[in-house]
Amino acid sequence: MALIQPGRFRILKEGCKPLLLQESGGGPVVYWMFRDQRLKDNWALIHAVEQANKANVPVVVAFNLFDQFLGAKARQLGFMLKGLRHLHTSLQETLHIPFFLFQGEAVETIPSFLKECGASLLVMDFSPLREVRKWKEEICLGVSDSVEVHEVDAHNVVPLWVASSKLEYSARTLRGKINKLLPEYLIEYPNLQAPTRRWDGEDRTIDWDSIIADVLRKGAEVPELEWCEPGEVAAIEVLMGSKDGFLTKRLKNYSTDRNNPLKPKALSGLSPYLHFGQISAQRCALEARKVRNLHPQPVDSFLEELIVRRELADNFCFYQPHYDSLLGAWEWARKSLMDHAADKRELIYTKEQLEKANTADPYARVISLFIDLYASYDIFISTVTSGIFQLWNASQLEMVHYGKLHGFLRQMYMVYSLYAIECNFRAIRMYWGKKILEWTNGPEEALAIALYLNDKYHIDGRDPNGYVGCMWSICGVHDQGWQERPVFGKIRYMNYAGCKRKFDVEGYIQYVKRLVVGTKKRKAESLVSQRLKEAKT
Repeated sequence: MALIQPGRFRILKEGCKPLLLQESGGGPVVYWMFRDQRLKDNWALIHAVEQANKANVPVVVAFNLFDQFLGAKARQLGFMLKGLRHLHTSLQETLHIPFFLFQGEAVETIPSFLKECGASLLVMDFSPLREVRKWKEEICLGVSDSVEVHEVDAHNVVPLWVASSKLEYSARTLRGKINKLLPEYLIEYPNLQAPTRRWDGEDRTIDWDSIIADVLRKGAEVPELEWCEPGEVAAIEVLMGSKDGFLTKRLKNYSTDRNNPLKPKALSGLSPYLHFGQISAQRCALEARKVRNLHPQPVDSFLEELIVRRELADNFCFYQPHYDSLLGAWEWARKSLMDHAADKRELIYTKEQLEKANTADPYARVISLFIDLYASYDIFISTVTSGIFQLWNASQLEMVHYGKLHGFLRQMYMVYSLYAIECNFRAIRMYWGKKILEWTNGPEEALAIALYLNDKYHIDGRDPNGYVGCMWSICGVHDQGWQERPVFGKIRYMNYAGCKRKFDVEGYIQYVKRLVVGTKKRKAESLVSQRLKEAKT
């Protein structure tokens, strides 16, 4: 009996000779890891090991490091590489599987490695993003006819191509399809055993310290975060830790507090780990289901975000080639936006002004809330801006310095720039999302700026959830038409007054001030400490 369901993987390229019929001592199975960077609960790795054991060949894991993939900086690449360093050790110690790290273009490095090691099967992670899909197409064309290529969806609970064969209009149209398939796909993982045949080829040394130092230096413009520790062990601790785990300590407040920006602990904190595949969404769902009898409403809300909403984002990016463009909007939304593209805007800000949180009421002649990333931590400028500008600036600062933005403000910040349907983020991303359309020259510019800021600063940027968030906020994707108004047309409108009714706006602004001041203080202290060490040596 196969360890994974046939629907979990698909064959992208048939080999000229079936793997099982190849001569004894055939080439290894190579797993090109990309989106699902973990050892445990990884269907792609399970499939690679199973296929290798059937053919009595070894398994190799390969990873290709791109230079600042889609705008990734030190914040994202540092987190990813430190997680991979842990993974490298775990693979060798528990499964005796070698890990190869390549740098450059995957369309060159992966086929070259397959040829070098005489691979018989290439197993790849699934991703709906166009860049990755293009690489896979080129790799399939570039490898030997003897190499078969499989793609495994280890990221979604229900494999994307099984859940739906078309672009879904909304969560409502996808929810029933997914729920019907959960009994088949939301199952416990089989035990993963070490491959029966070990790799006897050359095992290359990876200088992790040098590679990590290099990407941190190149991407220093957006520094690493302090609040999230990378790796599988850390991810499980966030989910189920005895001290502060989401399911063990914080779940009960999820339904009531997740939309309150002043209660960030109500959120799961899993988004960085889910984005980089350091934890399986399926594992999160399985563990959440075990405690549903204790907290039914929080668990149901969590599973809706974790499964339906996340997989809806993958569906959109896979079946809509223009997932980050106005061309990807529904006809009613695109027409409405273009009808109002020339509407007068009271205020216009550049990308640079928005990036620096430099929005202000011109009549009050205020000083910006924003502190330059390299300014001294104790020079925190007081602001006299009107509430709406203070709130927007604060939300941008939280994103720049903290690496994520609460869902409610993130949405409003985007069309006043960005909404990300992520597991557990709803409140501040709404406000962050709903202002750029109003403050820029038109929907195309608004969307471009929203994507730029999201991908550059969010630890979980460059993700289908982020693209769908931008498209939801600015282009009405997965939404409906609302009352027509200037600038917004029929796109859902949100305002500052709505925020004041939902949470303590002034409290949130003060919270961000303390957060930024604390970050600056620790950065300054770290710099002083480093210089003292250098002086002593």
